[in-house]
Amino acid sequence: MKRRTFLTLLGGAALAWPLAAHAQQGARTRRIAVLWGGADDGGWRQQVAVFRQALEQLGWRKGHNIETDTRWGDNDRDRIKALARDLVSLKPEVILVGPSNTVIQLQRETRTIPIVFVSVSDPIGQGIVESLARPTGNVTGFSNLEFFLIGKWLQILKEIAPGITRVAVMISIVNAASAEWYRMFDAVAPSLAIEPIAAPIRERADIERTIEALSRWPNGGLIVPGDTFVQAPAVRRFIVELTARHRLPALYTTPAFVADGGLMSYGIDQLDPYRRAAGYVDRILKGEKPADLPVQQPTKFELVINLKTAKALGLEVPPTLLARADEVIE
Repeated sequence: MKRRTFLTLLGGAALAWPLAAHAQQGARTRRIAVLWGGADDGGWRQQVAVFRQALEQLGWRKGHNIETDTRWGDNDRDRIKALARDLVSLKPEVILVGPSNTVIQLQRETRTIPIVFVSVSDPIGQGIVESLARPTGNVTGFSNLEFFLIGKWLQILKEIAPGITRVAVMISIVNAASAEWYRMFDAVAPSLAIEPIAAPIRERADIERTIEALSRWPNGGLIVPGDTFVQAPAVRRFIVELTARHRLPALYTTPAFVADGGLMSYGIDQLDPYRRAAGYVDRILKGEKPADLPVQQPTKFELVINLKTAKALGLEVPPTLLARADEVIE
């Protein structure tokens, strides 16, 4: 809240304080919406909480000068569509949204309300923005995993399990970027002497069939890029249990899998984009336009290794890999 210059001239702090307090009481309350396509679980709640905390640090407090409306899509396309329409009807001044399929649905409902996205891979390829530097329109945000990570994931798997010769990438069909992930996977895997296997999944039964089939082949491995379906707690634990049962080396993109007993994860810092997104929301509320705010790419990555799981799989983690780990679970 800016204080008019003449306050200082008329009487210092004693006069300025009541007038400033009165100005704050009369400030317009701003409305922010949050739309997440996944389920309302602990992981996503933590990320939204980080977003809200970052907003508070920038001076935006719920019940004071902002109100927020939060909706969860539960991975249901029809529900996401209805929630997007409902939020737009409330006329918020800015909407935080993710992942890709939810952003795309929200774009169909509004081309005027500013949108800040998170957890989106390949925003240009999916038609969400025209340019990273100048996104145009009413949308900007923070991209998620980058496709170059496919090579990094394969290298890490080969380090911990040198005998691997075939790897499946298991992605939910709701992941709007899955086609590009598989294209990159097919291009990179042969250079590392790995046979690439595409494993699109729709439901839990597909997960079980994929892992069982992969375990019947010698020297197999698995990569599970994150999306709202596989990261739902029940599904996540199901995948970890199956890979353990079939003694399959697997790499995930979020530490939650490793905390549940998965072998290892390598991906972006899960909370960082939400802190940064608060900065964009702040700038938009202060008058900047999404088209003038470049789409930002990940800057922080973390490697997490579960030594207990590695031992159960009969794998020895190389000291060089341990030295690079941001967290080791023993």
